[in-house]
Amino acid sequence: MKEVSIGEHHLRPGEFKEIIINIARLPSRTQIDTPIYAYRGLEDGPVLALTAGMHGDEINGMEIVRRILDIGHNRVKRGTVICIPVINIYGFLNYSREVPDGKDVNRSFPGSKNGSLASRVAYHINHKVLPYIDYGVDFHTGGAMRTNYPQIRCVMAEEKNVELANAFHAPFTIDSPFRPHSIRQTAAKHGKSIIVYEGGESLRFDQKAIEDGIDGTLRLMKHLHMIDWAPDPKEANKIIWHSSWARAHYAGLFQSAISCGELVHKNQIVGSITDPFGEFKEPVKSPSTGYVVGLNNHPVVNAGDALLHIGMDDYCKLTGDPED
Repeated sequence: MKEVSIGEHHLRPGEFKEIIINIARLPSRTQIDTPIYAYRGLEDGPVLALTAGMHGDEINGMEIVRRILDIGHNRVKRGTVICIPVINIYGFLNYSREVPDGKDVNRSFPGSKNGSLASRVAYHINHKVLPYIDYGVDFHTGGAMRTNYPQIRCVMAEEKNVELANAFHAPFTIDSPFRPHSIRQTAAKHGKSIIVYEGGESLRFDQKAIEDGIDGTLRLMKHLHMIDWAPDPKEANKIIWHSSWARAHYAGLFQSAISCGELVHKNQIVGSITDPFGEFKEPVKSPSTGYVVGLNNHPVVNAGDALLHIGMDDYCKLTGDPED
């Protein structure tokens, strides 16, 4: 059998190991560690990384990886599963997307051993995890007061990404270019394929997003021959080739009339904006035909704020207005 290692830690067939990465210390001298949970199956197979908590307030991804560990889905027959429920311990402790220096870990790769705090977190993941994996799913959540309908994001021009996304079979697969200095971009430069799962809203559990994330991971594991069974998809997978935001034309209070995941048509009224004093009420119309892949839940908006993230697949191109 081939040798499987995570850094200097060797895994024997059937072995589960907790690996601790020391990141830094708080000003109080409290140690900040990132735990990694690795399990190697009894038979050879690929190494799959399941990472979450890159942004400390995105708890749906953390819960997906936690449940996978709790239920034992990580204990595959073939191959190795590496689970990191919380990458950004600092952000998790402070209910924050960033680390204390205000920087985004997922814009700090490949990182630097002596750089900013975010860069140091990225450095450890880049050097102690990425070299030892074959594939990965990085779990994320919509930003503050914004819901993302369960979706996979990847570069669809890459054949392996398409294969992994099709196997995961989320309700939506969105063609998404690399974010500069992200874990996904850095992994790709090393020949590793990482797809991103988005679902739900930050600091709020979304049971559908969590369950879809777990089920999709199991389907991916089955495709990689790591396990023998996975649940069938509950929804068709729609390939989103283009997306745009519907934005507020007025400042005021936004009330949505549609739900995340819903199909909307060009010029359809999708909500309204009012002022707090009852002096005006303006309808909000969809600028194009497409699916609501993201929805702003914050009622107070300024002119120009994003309200709906609308994704278009081939069906929308065929049925939408020619100007879409």
